[in-house]
Amino acid sequence: MSAVLAPVFRDGTNELRVLLIRRGMRGIHGGQLGLPGGKQEPRDRSLLETALRETEEEIGLPREQVQLLEPLQPRDTMTSGFRVHPYLARITPPPHWRIAEGEIAGVLTPTVRTLADPAARYKREVSFATWAESRWVECVVHEHGELLWGLTLRLLDSVLPRLLAGEWAI
Repeated sequence: MSAVLAPVFRDGTNELRVLLIRRGMRGIHGGQLGLPGGKQEPRDRSLLETALRETEEEIGLPREQVQLLEPLQPRDTMTSGFRVHPYLARITPPPHWRIAEGEIAGVLTPTVRTLADPAARYKREVSFATWAESRWVECVVHEHGELLWGLTLRLLDSVLPRLLAGEWAI
């Protein structure tokens, strides 16, 4: 099992944003956009603990700057066979991210409005290491041409409209 944090915050102009990471090139999800998180370890007391630990290890966000808003519906990946337990959380971004070199290549903070915009959705042909052939998938193209797709997009799709409707105080 694994767990991820879906971190959201308001920027200096009060714009609602979600934090994404760009994974480093190693591993099965190398180079992809995703949410901070990873596999549960024996020392983790809960899946929430896994999400918080992984987030702190990957981008240096201390758990004291994370306020849990709601556990989200667990989802199964369609490629690597994991059940992922997501947690929506309000965060206070630090002045600088402490990125785990090699594991994480960057932090992106697109607006919730942009990710929820139906006009931002496209179908793209994507190849994945465990697929026999490429597939057409729904995705959002980030401003630098990076694709947000797969499990991360499906997880966010379940909360983006609720965030825009103001269901949680952020």
